[in-house]
Amino acid sequence: MGLGLRAEEKRSLAIFPFIVEKADDPARGAVCSVCKEIQRSSEIGLGTQNILTRMLYGRLEALGTFSVLPSEKAEEVLSKGDRKRFEADPISSSIQLGKALNVDFVMVGILFRFEERIGSSFGVEKPASVAFDLHLFRLRDGARVWDATFDETQKPLSDNLFQIGSFFRSGAKWLTAEELAGVGINEVLKKLPEVKELQEKP
Repeated sequence: MGLGLRAEEKRSLAIFPFIVEKADDPARGAVCSVCKEIQRSSEIGLGTQNILTRMLYGRLEALGTFSVLPSEKAEEVLSKGDRKRFEADPISSSIQLGKALNVDFVMVGILFRFEERIGSSFGVEKPASVAFDLHLFRLRDGARVWDATFDETQKPLSDNLFQIGSFFRSGAKWLTAEELAGVGINEVLKKLPEVKELQEKP
């Protein structure tokens, strides 16, 4: 396949900032405003969603599946609109904003949990715990064509020997919440289909 053809096949993508999903009743968990699945949630520090959004941008740009719109443009169109409406109704809002940006796809992230470890990389009292969803919409028809969930609390090897692969992938140490989120984004993006499949999916 020639480089010219490959470049022609690349579709544009806008990534909107992660939405922090709060639980009305923490005991029951938080409901995703896109797919309605329930996740255990936690209090999330101010600006944490920006860390994940930047991380997702970097990973998707490096992956090269899409032509990723600069984050400033997505932020600009969002600031002109109603951010609260976007957070309350991310499906119709992201599709509308994506059309204004003239892109082929939009990705929306939902953050449920971002609990920092208590301790160091060598030993912890409490491990890091992170949960988020990613949802991809095709602007041509507004279809949701891909979903991914990451829900992980780092466990010691003594708890589950089957976790040995993921523990060593993380460098055989106790991760910070940001490091665990980075592992999560890498893991879920490995499952992202080729653009051709996303284009043709009913």
